[in-house]
Amino acid sequence: MIDWKYSLLLIAVMAGVTQMLRFLPFALFAKGTPKAVLYLGKVLPAAIMAMLVVYCLKNTSFTGPTHGIPEVVSVLLVVLLHKWKHNTLLSIIGGTVCYMLFVQVLM
Repeated sequence: MIDWKYSLLLIAVMAGVTQMLRFLPFALFAKGTPKAVLYLGKVLPAAIMAMLVVYCLKNTSFTGPTHGIPEVVSVLLVVLLHKWKHNTLLSIIGGTVCYMLFVQVLM
């Protein structure tokens, strides 16, 4: 059985490391953020989203029984919702619900 003192010490160390990791960027960039980090902050969000789209659609079979219709319609819905409302959460939820309805109910 694990001693309660050991458990408390373990939790304290984990909390301390977590706080240190949270405060470390502020300590490192106290004099200003490097240009490379600012560039990555501008470029990475779009690159990550593009990689996620490719990853999600990599196994889509356009010759299979659904011909990729659920995936294509869901991606189009995500794009339209985001252009219309500019709300990422709404776009993600809308696309997910659309895809799940296609796969579970209609197909």
